[in-house]
Amino acid sequence: MMTGRSREAFLRFAERRRREDEARRLHEEVPALQTLRLDIEEHRGTSTLAETKHVRHVVVARAPALFILPCGDGDCRDGGHDVTDVMMQRLRDGAAAFVVEHECGGDVRGVRCDRILRVNAIAGYSKA
Repeated sequence: MMTGRSREAFLRFAERRRREDEARRLHEEVPALQTLRLDIEEHRGTSTLAETKHVRHVVVARAPALFILPCGDGDCRDGGHDVTDVMMQRLRDGAAAFVVEHECGGDVRGVRCDRILRVNAIAGYSKA
């Protein structure tokens, strides 16, 4: 039996999967892109130390041209980080290394979520 919280998580996952399935593929949007590594950090707005860190190696041939990351605070509602527009613009421009920051706009127990996402992207392109 699903609890209210697990049902919410399931619905968020299903919606994210639907959007990924419907999105254009990254290799269609940026044909020269060969590799993409994302070093992802998240911290609270008042802190400069990352609370979470991980590396995502994007499989360019299959990946959707969509960069939506969930908020790292389990109590955050209606938040997350949609950095698709800025990521795609930088990739289309052929940027080899760039940083994207985004503040969560969700709600944590009646207060605005203050988590900040920082993505250090390293892209490799074909020479042609």
